[in-house]
This record gives sequence, C-alpha cells and structure tokens, in this order.
Amino acid sequence: MPAPNADRSPLFVTTRWSVVVAAQGESSAKSQSALETLCRNYWYPLYAYARRCGQSPHDAQDLTQEFFCRLLEKRWLDTADRAKGRLRTFFIVALKHFMAKEWRRASAQRRGGARTHVPLDGAVAETRFAREASSAAPADRDFDRQWALTLLDLSLKRLEAEFVALGKAADFQVLKACLSAERAAIDYAAIAIQLGGSEGGVRVAVHRLRKRFREVYREELSQTLADESDLEGELRHLAAALADR
Repeated sequence: MPAPNADRSPLFVTTRWSVVVAAQGESSAKSQSALETLCRNYWYPLYAYARRCGQSPHDAQDLTQEFFCRLLEKRWLDTADRAKGRLRTFFIVALKHFMAKEWRRASAQRRGGARTHVPLDGAVAETRFAREASSAAPADRDFDRQWALTLLDLSLKRLEAEFVALGKAADFQVLKACLSAERAAIDYAAIAIQLGGSEGGVRVAVHRLRKRFREVYREELSQTLADESDLEGELRHLAAALADR
C-alpha cells in the first residue's frame, strides 16, 4: 500500500504560468489546447465571483463563458507578465475589467460568428455555489478561497492519477479520506481490514499519502506564481482564505 514515489514524473499537463508564457504569440493547436485546459481548471472561482457580485446563475455562466472566449480569441494572455505577479491576480483583475467594460458589448456581438467553446458545467457550479452561499467573506476574499479550493482539487486529482498509474485506484478511494481527517480520528485498523494489510502498513501508507499531497499542492501552487520565493507567503494567504467562512 505504498504511496506513489515523489520522484515519479508528473502525470498532468502543466497549464499555469509556464504554458501562458510558452503560448504567447503562438496560435498552434497545442497552445490552444493548453490554454483551454487552463480555463477548464480555473473557471469556477471566476463564476463564483460573478455570482457573489449579484449576477444571476444564467448571467454568471454566460459572463464566465464569454470571458474565456475573449481570453482565448483575443489572446489577452499575451499581456500576462509572469514577472509581475500571480496567475490568481491576473485572472481576477482581467475579469473585473471585463465585467466593467466589455461584457455587454461582447454579448451583443457574439451571435452569428464562430466561437471558441469552453465547456462549463453550470448545473454543478450552481449546486456548489448554493452549498457555499452562506459565506460572509467579501467577494474578493471568497475568490481567493475558491482559488485555493481549486488548487486542492487539482492536487487531489493529480494524486489519484498517480495511484491509478500504479494500479492502486481502489487503495486511493479508501485512503483519500485520511487527507482531511485528524490523525487521532483515523481508524487504521478498519482501513487495514478494507485493504487486506496490516495496521502498521496502513499507518505508513497514510503518512506517505499526506506527505505526497502536501508536495503536490505546493507544486501546483508554485506554478501559479511569478516567483517561487513567494510560495510561503501565498501558502499563508490561501490558508487564511480557506479559514474564512
């Protein structure tokens, strides 16, 4: 039941600042695909921000879809400068500008032309938003919280992919609950029965899993930063945002 080796090659496509920079000035299918993946990964925090600003579910989905269409078609990412900050900041500043200056005009112009389609699951998003609507945090602070939750979700999916690649998908489904549980609350004996191993082996597996998850989360977060020296500060900022309810 060992967790995947931390030195294993990444099983995901890098779609943060590195791809943004590499795709600037290009229009290849590869760069387009990478940027569309970027949008799929990070659209929910922007949708939630639009909803917190008073947009209806339909308008928030329409706004977010149109924002990403413009982001891709007009190559706004070409203006992104990794040396000037965080991907998180770039997205929220660009969305605010779009909401204030361009959304209505873009909506009026979109009929009749070919559009870049960015798949957004509005039903799932609205269910999630309704579940989290009790947050009293300001919209900007809630955006940071949603950004952190998105990074955690990406990290979990990446970790699951590592287990799947090792043929241990079933182990992951059993062990993943240990990532959010307090150590004292983990029933190692029960897990050992489920996995057909020893309690000692489960303790080692859980320790390695939690350690690997922290590593993956740090790697995911570092890819959204202009300078990895800012990693500790961003970790603290997002941890505080996650604590806001």
